[in-house]
Amino acid sequence: MTVLDRFRLDGKVAVVTGASSGLGAAFAVGLAEAGADVAICARRAQRLQETAERVRALGRRCHPITADVAVPEDCTRVVEETVAELGRVDVLVNNAGIGTAVPATRETPDEFRRVIDINLNGSYWMAQACGRVMGPGSSIVNVGSVLGSTTAGLPQAAYSASKAAILGLTRDLAQQWTGRKGIRVNALAPGFFPSEMTEQYPEGYIDKMLVRVPAGRQGEPEELVAALIFLASDASSYVTGVHLPVDGGLLIT
Repeated sequence: MTVLDRFRLDGKVAVVTGASSGLGAAFAVGLAEAGADVAICARRAQRLQETAERVRALGRRCHPITADVAVPEDCTRVVEETVAELGRVDVLVNNAGIGTAVPATRETPDEFRRVIDINLNGSYWMAQACGRVMGPGSSIVNVGSVLGSTTAGLPQAAYSASKAAILGLTRDLAQQWTGRKGIRVNALAPGFFPSEMTEQYPEGYIDKMLVRVPAGRQGEPEELVAALIFLASDASSYVTGVHLPVDGGLLIT
């Protein structure tokens, strides 16, 4: 096997949550480009179909599933349908997430709980369901955020708390499953990338924050996808329990 061969995902099946748009859709397409068949899930059925068409245009199989990862039964159903339609699960990308920018004195319990339910609990329910069927050599990639390790000038207590918790979840699942089950578990920590979430930021916010980024710019989705392929594939076969920032250097400032 050559070095480049280690990045291939031929014969593998990946599950991507939150794949109806933005980075989730880019992850699904990137995994297909690397050779994987892909099951995608999200709450917006029509947008899922658009992502599925992009994956199928690459000659890969794609099974879209409408689901809410905050519902444990939906997570179990996603995995069961993936195995039934595509035969197995080798890679899980826990990408589904939402954010709020509500001052801490005004954020309601329901608002806070919804962020935790999707970003943290949903990642756990999906990992749990996939961990029951994955074989040795499989990979789980949790999508965290640099906001799990720093602040960025907006009131995002629920979002930041959920993403900090993703780091602990990643470490613990890696400790439990890598040696016993052969499942590696790692986390990506994106910095500023174009997404539906960043489109909601106040005007001028991103430009102000880029002063903290040594690279001096936002990331391109393809740069984050490349890091995902590394963690999903045998290229990172000796890597588990890590938190990989892809942030242009934000966390070193």
